[in-house]
Amino acid sequence: MKLYQPKFQVGLQHEQRHRSVLTIFALVGCCLLLAGCATWKLPAEFDTAELRARAESETIEGVRLAAAVLSSVDSKAIFGVDVNGSGVQPVWVEIENTTDQFLWLLRAGADPDLFSPLEVAWSFHRKFAGETNARLDEHFDSLGFQNPIPPGTTRSGILYTNPHRKTRLLSIDILGKAQLFPFTLFLTVPDDQSYEAETIARVHQLLEAPGENVMDSDSLRERLKRASCCASSEDGVLPGDPLNVVLIGSLEDIATALVRRGFRLEVMDFDNAQHLYGRSPDIVARKTGLGGVPANWLRIWVAPFRYQGKAVMLVQAGRPQGWRYTVYENGQLRLSSRVDEVRNLLVQDIMYSGSLEKLAFVAGVGETGPGEARSSLDGSYQTDGLRAVLFLATRPLSLSDLELLDWNPLLQIHEIEAADAREKPGE
Repeated sequence: MKLYQPKFQVGLQHEQRHRSVLTIFALVGCCLLLAGCATWKLPAEFDTAELRARAESETIEGVRLAAAVLSSVDSKAIFGVDVNGSGVQPVWVEIENTTDQFLWLLRAGADPDLFSPLEVAWSFHRKFAGETNARLDEHFDSLGFQNPIPPGTTRSGILYTNPHRKTRLLSIDILGKAQLFPFTLFLTVPDDQSYEAETIARVHQLLEAPGENVMDSDSLRERLKRASCCASSEDGVLPGDPLNVVLIGSLEDIATALVRRGFRLEVMDFDNAQHLYGRSPDIVARKTGLGGVPANWLRIWVAPFRYQGKAVMLVQAGRPQGWRYTVYENGQLRLSSRVDEVRNLLVQDIMYSGSLEKLAFVAGVGETGPGEARSSLDGSYQTDGLRAVLFLATRPLSLSDLELLDWNPLLQIHEIEAADAREKPGE
């Protein structure tokens, strides 16, 4: 039996429910508003004494640069939020200008993908907190490094960079009147423990070890020709990949050139299967392609001799078989057989780093005949038998500054072959 319910009573129930819903929305709105207003407060003034104490510094012709990577604790104290935890690595820099010219810090040199202050601040915005968000924007923007640096002044500020692990190589170019002041600093990353720190320490130790110092170009060429063609397995039984590149220069200049062209330290288990001088690679660097696909790798060993006091490093330059279409097999990449192509692309890549002073080619890998392939730990390869020798110097250098040494007539041979093919197009 259906009970009768008066219309006025039904209307009253609807009105009560409507009021309840409005009350809930009002409470939620108030909570969101209060939460938005309470998420960030302007931090107290930060004392940079501790940053200055652990900063690395260098002076070039009256311009002093000091820099330090902020820790998460520093970040929270300066910004009021943990910027480090958002995928950004804040770097404090200070520039003292004792010259008689205005100076400009070229931010893009420190990181081509540098974050802007407002971009970083936006990631901490909260809904229904317009006034707070505006003050947060203003705070982040004021902390960013401001150009120019007038004569006789000192300026400091933050660069919002992409994260490097344990050791950050900071490359800073400061522009004056028709003059460039290039700086390279190795900065400790306070919050991180990783492969990079061990790598840098090991390389410094190898560079400081006693060894022969080759002084003239002809002797260097002969040493490189006699150097091992390739690495090997740990027991020396199986041949490894070819040593098809040589890097010569200071550690700072070599590291800067590689970082500027997108190489980052990254070692995989199978890299350590390659051995030279009785050890696995001293440095492994990779240049990742778009979308995170595997790309070129460099396995680098410090040679037991120097050239005019500068480091000599033997390198395996390779890339995966299939490159961007690579399929992993048991976690290991297969070597592309076109190792000469990878070598030549690396040469061209480093040309654009602004650090390549001289280029030469020298025998030493051993040529493979037509249709032949040589086995290695990562697969098989074909080669013209030459290794590229790259002499790196302190930037900036232009492409027109590059000096080609006539150690091997590789370029002339290619020019003759191209001329013959043009004269006999039907063959």
